[in-house]
Amino acid sequence: MATEHDSAGFSLKDQLFNRERIEYLAGLFADADSRFDSGRFVRESMKGLSRLELKERIVHLAERLEKHLSPDFAVAAKQITDALPPPLDPQKTDDDFGDFIFAPLGEFVVRNGLEKKHVHRSLRTLKALTQRFSMEDAIRAFLNEHPERTLKELQKWSTDKHYHVRRLVSEGTRPRLPWSKRLVIEVTTPLPLLDPLHADPTRYVTRSVANHLNDLAKTHPGLVLETLHRWKKTAEQDENELRWMSKHALRTLVKQGSAEALGFLGFRPDPQIDVTGYKLERSKIRPGEAIELSFTISAGRDESLMVDYVVDFVKANGTTAPKVHKLKQLDLRKGQSKSIRKRHVLRANATTYTLYPGTHHVTLQINGKPFGTQSFELLP
Repeated sequence: MATEHDSAGFSLKDQLFNRERIEYLAGLFADADSRFDSGRFVRESMKGLSRLELKERIVHLAERLEKHLSPDFAVAAKQITDALPPPLDPQKTDDDFGDFIFAPLGEFVVRNGLEKKHVHRSLRTLKALTQRFSMEDAIRAFLNEHPERTLKELQKWSTDKHYHVRRLVSEGTRPRLPWSKRLVIEVTTPLPLLDPLHADPTRYVTRSVANHLNDLAKTHPGLVLETLHRWKKTAEQDENELRWMSKHALRTLVKQGSAEALGFLGFRPDPQIDVTGYKLERSKIRPGEAIELSFTISAGRDESLMVDYVVDFVKANGTTAPKVHKLKQLDLRKGQSKSIRKRHVLRANATTYTLYPGTHHVTLQINGKPFGTQSFELLP
């Protein structure tokens, strides 16, 4: 899920939940059941909508639906599935996230179908819904409340014919799924579900598997590497796709300089290189201006290199915190040199961090090891 405001003047919540989209949802229910009062539903849904944030709007629309669908969940679940448009194109393989307007339907299922007697029907409804919009957030409520039954169902879904269903198995069980509640089950419990999914033919699924492993690597790095070694040995996935997945799955460990992760990806932890001429163009910088760094790498043998730079940002309390930035991946032959320049703008109004004045450090990190540090003063 993206941020509320991706750029000045753009509101994601207003793009995803507005009168037009609510009228579309109401029309689907009215087409399926003439007794559904679409006009009243739209009026009630629009009331107070503008004051709500994105996730609040999902809950708000689910609450409005509770006034218009049957109080009998079995009937309401059928009303929902009867109203759904055709599934997303099963022939696609990526970049088809679906329509956000169906997120409130998943919230409705969580709010009304979490009782034990409803679990089978609820999971069947979520399976239908996720073929229109990912139910990764909704499924987590059932994993927390009914873990065994839900995991058993997800095992079946891991080989489903529709890739959106298969993707939900991985994405819904991610240890650190953004914007979603944490799971109460042990983070390693869903790992066997990924075995069939890692060999999936669709990038939409394999990207989720890689993100799942990256989450898991933050607490169980050894297990993630063990899993990737096992998958590589089975050779069930295309070699290039598994290489892409592995790089994506190990990105956090690579940023941390993990020798095991770098070695798995083919980067020696002790590259025979010389780094010369490393410098920052300016020693004093203001917010909105750029760090400009340059250096030359010379190889003493054939090397594959993962080049990053680490900025130690000053925090509000005066201490510093490192943030790793990707720079370049390159292959050098023995005796070959490569000059590199990088410009990094320090945005004054970034939504993900706050700039504080003080002495900052920029360290080159190549194959997980430091190769020189330069400093600059960030002015008020």
